[in-house]
Amino acid sequence: MKTTKKTKAQKNRRPKTLLQKLAATPEKLFSGAFRQQYAALCFRSAPEGAGIEILVVTSRDTGRWIIPKGWPMKDRKPYEAAAIEAFQEAGIRGKVHKKPVGSYTYLKLLDDGDVAPCIVDVFQIEATELATKFKEKGERRLAWVSPDEAARRVREIELKSLLVEFKPR
Repeated sequence: MKTTKKTKAQKNRRPKTLLQKLAATPEKLFSGAFRQQYAALCFRSAPEGAGIEILVVTSRDTGRWIIPKGWPMKDRKPYEAAAIEAFQEAGIRGKVHKKPVGSYTYLKLLDDGDVAPCIVDVFQIEATELATKFKEKGERRLAWVSPDEAARRVREIELKSLLVEFKPR
């Protein structure tokens, strides 16, 4: 069997990042309006009353740390959609506030390869129940961490700020 030597350029070639892909096709970023999503900032009291813990979960596709979020749902108010996402993605039920505690933006890579800029309104949910069975169990990792650790784990700058500055209402 004949082996071929890889050139230095081939050895150093890595998959392009989302920003590199965007730089090659900037028209994709500006082809449409921002899309809306809703997220759940789930929290609970930390052990021994040492502040709060925030739930972070991994995304199903890339495994990066995020908070539960999703698209608007027909006949559901934004805070209801956030609560549904918290349950489907992490098995969390709790007291949800009807007004968002903040928002952040990010670039969503769609299944068809397009990129959609998204605005995510974030609703706080005080966790009162952790279900043992839920839709996406086994598809994500879940972690209850301090607000500072949650901010370290997520990538989106505006979300980092929201997590660090979060005070339950």
